[in-house]
Amino acid sequence: MRAVPIWVDKVHDRDKVDQCIWDLCFKPDGNQLIVAAGNRVLVYDTNDGTLIQSLKGHKDTVYCVCYAKDGKRFASGSADKGVIIWTSKLEGILKYTHNDAIQCLAYNPVTHQLASCAVSDFGLWSPEQKNVSKHKVNSRITCCSWTNDGQYLALGLYNGLVSIRNKGGEEKVKIERPNATTSPVWSLQWNPSRTSENNVMLKIKKEESYDVLAVADWGQRLSFYQLSGKQIGKDRNLGYDPNYVNWFSKGEYVVVGGSNKQCCLHTKEGVKLGVIGDQTSWTWSAAVKPDSNYVAVGCQDGTIAYYQLIFSTVHGLYKDRYAYRDNMTDVIIQHLITDQKVHGIRQDMLISEGFQVLHECVFLEKTLEEKEKSIKSKTPQEIRTMLRAGLSPEFKGQSQMSVRIKCRDLVKKIAIYRHRLAVQLPDKIVIYELYSDDAADMHYKVKEKINKKFECNLLVVCSQNIILCQDKRLQCYSFQGIKEKEWVMESLIRYIKVIGGPSGREGLLVGLKNGQIMKIFVDNAFPIMLLKQSTSVRCLDVSASRSKLAVVDEHNTCLVYDINTKDLLFQEPNANSVAWNTHYEDMLCFSGNGLLNIKASNFPVHQQKLQGFVVGFSGSKIFCLHIYSMSSVDVPQSASMYQYLEKKLFRDAYKVACLGVTDGDWEVLAHEALEGLDFDTAKKAFIRIKDLRYLELIHSIEERKKRGENDNMVFLGDIYSYQAKFGEAAKLYKKSGTEQKAMNMYTDLRMFDQAKEYIGSGDPLDKKMLITKQADWAKSSNEPKAAAEMYISAGEFCKAIDIIGEHGWADMMIDLARKLDKADREALSRAAMHLTKMEQYSFAAEVYSKMGDIKALINLHVEAKHWEDAFTLAEKHTEYKEEVYVPYAQWLAENDKFDDAQEAFHKAGLQGEAVKVLEQLTHNAVIESRFNDAGYYFWKLSMQCLDIARAEDSEKREEMLAKFQDFQRKADMYYAYHSIQRYTDEPFTSHLPEALFNISRYLLHMIQGGIPHGISKVGTLYALAKQSKNLGAHKLARYAYEKLQTLRIPSRFQEAVDVGSVMIRSKAFADSEELLPMCYRCSTTNPLLNNGGNCCVNCRQPFVHSFVSFEVLPLVEFVIDSSLTDEEAVQILDLSIPKQKKEDRGWKEGRIGHAQTLRLGQADEDDEPEEEDPFSAKLMTFDQEDTEFRPVVVTRSVLQTLSRSEVYILKRPKPLRYQFFRSLLPDVTITQCPKCNKLFHTDDFELQYLQKGHCPFCRSTLDD
Repeated sequence: MRAVPIWVDKVHDRDKVDQCIWDLCFKPDGNQLIVAAGNRVLVYDTNDGTLIQSLKGHKDTVYCVCYAKDGKRFASGSADKGVIIWTSKLEGILKYTHNDAIQCLAYNPVTHQLASCAVSDFGLWSPEQKNVSKHKVNSRITCCSWTNDGQYLALGLYNGLVSIRNKGGEEKVKIERPNATTSPVWSLQWNPSRTSENNVMLKIKKEESYDVLAVADWGQRLSFYQLSGKQIGKDRNLGYDPNYVNWFSKGEYVVVGGSNKQCCLHTKEGVKLGVIGDQTSWTWSAAVKPDSNYVAVGCQDGTIAYYQLIFSTVHGLYKDRYAYRDNMTDVIIQHLITDQKVHGIRQDMLISEGFQVLHECVFLEKTLEEKEKSIKSKTPQEIRTMLRAGLSPEFKGQSQMSVRIKCRDLVKKIAIYRHRLAVQLPDKIVIYELYSDDAADMHYKVKEKINKKFECNLLVVCSQNIILCQDKRLQCYSFQGIKEKEWVMESLIRYIKVIGGPSGREGLLVGLKNGQIMKIFVDNAFPIMLLKQSTSVRCLDVSASRSKLAVVDEHNTCLVYDINTKDLLFQEPNANSVAWNTHYEDMLCFSGNGLLNIKASNFPVHQQKLQGFVVGFSGSKIFCLHIYSMSSVDVPQSASMYQYLEKKLFRDAYKVACLGVTDGDWEVLAHEALEGLDFDTAKKAFIRIKDLRYLELIHSIEERKKRGENDNMVFLGDIYSYQAKFGEAAKLYKKSGTEQKAMNMYTDLRMFDQAKEYIGSGDPLDKKMLITKQADWAKSSNEPKAAAEMYISAGEFCKAIDIIGEHGWADMMIDLARKLDKADREALSRAAMHLTKMEQYSFAAEVYSKMGDIKALINLHVEAKHWEDAFTLAEKHTEYKEEVYVPYAQWLAENDKFDDAQEAFHKAGLQGEAVKVLEQLTHNAVIESRFNDAGYYFWKLSMQCLDIARAEDSEKREEMLAKFQDFQRKADMYYAYHSIQRYTDEPFTSHLPEALFNISRYLLHMIQGGIPHGISKVGTLYALAKQSKNLGAHKLARYAYEKLQTLRIPSRFQEAVDVGSVMIRSKAFADSEELLPMCYRCSTTNPLLNNGGNCCVNCRQPFVHSFVSFEVLPLVEFVIDSSLTDEEAVQILDLSIPKQKKEDRGWKEGRIGHAQTLRLGQADEDDEPEEEDPFSAKLMTFDQEDTEFRPVVVTRSVLQTLSRSEVYILKRPKPLRYQFFRSLLPDVTITQCPKCNKLFHTDDFELQYLQKGHCPFCRSTLDD
């Protein structure tokens, strides 16, 4: 540490009497110094010591001054008992007084509250309050200081105690000190930065950091305390009465002075580091400039001295370990480079301006979290052991990057070598060693202590010795402090460096002022002179192989010698430091004039800007010392690599590139080596940049060379073609006689004009290949039309057709298709396919017709939805019928034409698909309560089953016929239930009550055979009950209501059913006779409900209903005698003579005896008697006790008597028989649907047909 005086001033009064400088303080920005001298306040400019202004306001001696931290105001206190507040513009704005002289002042750093202390009390003032709150004390106050957070105020008392008070003035802590009565506290100050035990004693957590109070008393002691009053460390004996104690702004140092007439610098633990300035009288005050290394000192004789402190750098280096001094008393050892091996030993010492230079520095820090984690894992015994060794335990750990050694004394010199570390203190040298030989180990322990005071310029440590350098003398000591050897040089030693060697036999390289360069071995008393030059040595370095020596002399010239021959190889000007590259023998760097110079071999120097001077060169890293800090600079070795490339020295260029160049430089090296046919170097370079393309090329060339190819022209041509030097490549190919390679290259590049120059003599295959590639290029170049034409000319019709098809050129496509031969089926098929995609179906059909491909033609019509054309072809070629009707049916189904789809499946012969469609339609209709549709689809299903039954064998036929009957029954029931469902669910109905009554009865009779899904028995009974009640069928209504009571009734019907059940009890227990059905076969009147089903209770003749109103039709079913077929019976009926209707005779008058008579339709006596009807005679041919229905059997003779107009024939498809019915009331007109064979009253049918346009049951029209 050096103190440089910046300016000095001496203060006198008007009578030239010296004025004591009682107090000093800096403005927070450091531009002004406020001085308390006599009864004035002086303001100085700190830059040059100019007195800015002398402030007058006090009537007596000014004892203290203090500036607020915000820089807006400062205060002065005087023996006149007054305190004056001044603004930063040097104007007094406020004054208040105490009862005694003001002793000290202190501004709160946070709230800017001013504490003013008098002899017997202290006051607290702030700009926000009008009054000053004052507090009495029992002893004289000599000094005061606020904590960093402004929460507490420490008061130093004349009785030797320290009182710590809060912001309100209440005492919180009293520090009682030993021998307090004889040791008045004369100065105290809180450390401006909170300090953790890491810097003073052992602590673990960062949160446990605290404020430190420095106390100086006239017992000649310097002490440190915590806020709690606990003392830190031991008292430091000063040997003089201290008048002041001040911290540096970051709390790293303490300034103390007083009766010793000096201002001294101490560490934060109180260790004295040196003297800032010597004076001729007591130093009464001192102040440290904020955030800087400037100190102002005030003396009793009026002297004001302003100093700048310069802290020199003390450090040492070995490989990746860099040791340097911190806080003047600590040594920090850090790893320089991680994951990088540094070769060689570089522990260089330069005697220049009183400080030490060491090489190769890179700074690494360890995070606080890692420190905490490391220390938590240590046992108390380990911590105590480490503290004895001076090692801070938070740095101890296998993975740490730095370690701190606390020496607790001024560190003067540092030396590091391998596993040794030497630290020189004022009165001893401490030798440390690593715990293990592990290169990554950072655990140091004390090995030896040499308790002697040494004076030296340089300290060097070896494995078993330390070397001290003083002027011309080198002394070698053992670790026990025994001097083993001494070398005396002819001139002053300017430079020394350890160049390694076996343990105890290390070598030193020494440069002298007279130009001699010596080599000394530790175990040899005789130095060896390597060479002598005429100029003084300033810096030295030796190459990695120890064959070359670089020297920087006093004229800043870098000279390089061959150690073996002593010849000067070259020299370069403007050098102040030099270093060889530890990784490459032929490269060094030197610095000077703000430039970094890199020289490789004998090539010119490459320069770039660099501040400081070089101390190490490792690979691509250059270590530079600038002022007092070490830094590392990454320098790409591009320039040196290019110098080797210019000389075609590819292997040397590769070695330089390995030191560190950019990816672009690697690429240049790879290509240059490849063109130079140095495939080994090129391969390594391409591997570096991961260029697989060129690596494949090199591998290919190497394989060809193994097979015996040795034509370097062809190899170089391949390289040029890869590098896009096509002209040069083609010339080399032609020169080597491989024109085919040139042509292939140009055609691949789509450079067809150049390729034509290398086509062989009229080879048609080459021409075709060239045209084809040209077409390929035109296609990829977005010129499809030209590409298509080229493909046509080259005979590549398929490729041409694909291009034409992609762009939709229909005219061009059909023209090409018409020109193609019909034998070229692949091309024609592609043309037709593309025409189909373009929806040019007529042209596509033309192409398929040309090919004679009927199947493809049918598929075309199907794809185009040209069904009529497809049907026409299918009729001509029945083998493709399925390929037409199946897609047609699918198309109909997709367009919701399910009925047509079912028929199409049926036509295609896919009965299973047809039935599946109908079953799904039926299921959906039932689920959606579309019962009319459900009845229709069930009828369709029954007819489908009938069709299947006609085509299947007998076993399957029976099954299908059973299904037919079941589906017919369900169709009838769903058809009928449609009306019931509408009646129960909708508010209005178009059906008459009689129709609903008949439908309900019909359904109840049908339900006896099972209830299909979706049909509600409740709804049927509900409709029957309602209509029976309305029509007078009270007995039936009572029955319906009773049945309903046994069923689960929906809530919407419950009330109506309950009311109806009650009301029907008031009605007669009988049905109206008008409603009772009559059997037209046996003329028996039947009840409204028959447990035996929908038939006569007497003859079992089934009732035939009109399928609109469901009234019973006057029809009697008869069967044909087994001797007749259905067709013969129809033929007989068709040939029968219709009966003449007898004339209606009307009313006739007559006389019988004396009486007159009136007759209606009475035959005359001369009329022939009517013949008996044979059919009517057969109506009564049944047994009343028979439980089975016996139909009327009609023979040929009976058939001949029947009139065709009275007979209704239900012509059901095979294998079913026809059904024959005779109307017994010919005047009642009945209509039969020829499609579904349902029978209707003609009036009902005609009305429904007019309303719906088709049969109400099967939905067929007259056109059908």
